[in-house]
Amino acid sequence: MLTRADFLIRDDITFLNHGSFGACPIPVFAQYQAWQLQLERQPIAFLLREREALMADAREKIAAYLNVSASDIVFVTNATSGMNIAVRSLPLQAGDEIISTSHEYGAINRLLAFKAAKTGARIVRHEPKLPYASDSDFTDALFALATPRTRAIVISHITSPSALILPIAQICQRARQQGILTIIDGAHAPGQLPLDLDAIGADIYAGNFHKWLCAPKGAGFLHARCEHHAWLEPLVISHGWRDGSDFVERNEWGGTRDIAAFLSVPSAIDFLRAHDWDAVVADCHRLAQEAQTRICQRYDLESYSQGQFAQMVTIPLPACDVAQVKTRLYDEYRIEIPVGMFMGHCGLRLSVAAYNNADDIEHLLAALAELLG
Repeated sequence: MLTRADFLIRDDITFLNHGSFGACPIPVFAQYQAWQLQLERQPIAFLLREREALMADAREKIAAYLNVSASDIVFVTNATSGMNIAVRSLPLQAGDEIISTSHEYGAINRLLAFKAAKTGARIVRHEPKLPYASDSDFTDALFALATPRTRAIVISHITSPSALILPIAQICQRARQQGILTIIDGAHAPGQLPLDLDAIGADIYAGNFHKWLCAPKGAGFLHARCEHHAWLEPLVISHGWRDGSDFVERNEWGGTRDIAAFLSVPSAIDFLRAHDWDAVVADCHRLAQEAQTRICQRYDLESYSQGQFAQMVTIPLPACDVAQVKTRLYDEYRIEIPVGMFMGHCGLRLSVAAYNNADDIEHLLAALAELLG
């Protein structure tokens, strides 16, 4: 059984915000530092002679974990970088449309606004009501927005503000039938959900390894089906851009950078497999669901969903000064958790990670009782 002692996380903090920045297991971080040491001891050999083979080996192991071809996946520092490659490369014209939702991550909302301003395209947003009704209702409402000018759907696998798991495979299948490109923000999916990208069928999928997969910070990926490689433009043009270069070459060599986080991802995957991660996720989900039930019952509030989440759940709170509650939770109770406004309502987003336990949930509930009554 995993405990806080297996992770690099301070003992004096009740850390309930793994969804923003996760904590790395001790053996995975040790491997990360070993790669960094190897780089510093002979940087020319590491980056110019050994890098390509090392990255290819790590990519093969990651591709097997995600059930895709290694030639269709590249390392990026985070999911936002991968989403930037995809969205900024889209060949859009004035009047073209991108369908998204009101539950997207703030950085992706800004990316879409940037693309719309550059091209004259329109961003059309599905605004699902809460509580979440059903996958079929969500999908039907999403595609009701499609028109002959719809070029792409940009949507999260697990939403950041509401922590909902969306029916991505269903959406991707229907979009393919209608000739609409799918670009999936999977920032929170790896490590929280079993992830078979071939079965999901997205045209493009970006994700993080450094959140729920517990890899070191700065490790993410971009997956693109082979028919899309040619039009995807790297964010940085460097020596990988040349006649005859492939998707991997163009996107993975942007100049000097520390690749230790990328090379450590296989160690994170091995760590999860060695610790029966499906059972870990189930235990974390149980604690998250219990917290949701008790908070909603205490304040007579309706939960946003009953089962549409994994280890991360957004829970409504009674009317309050959210900034003050967040500050006091940290300053007075040493609880690290995001508290804010979503769709006009106060709430908090609880992340339950492998290093959390029932005592952490009790500490949160007690603190809320003192702050909110």
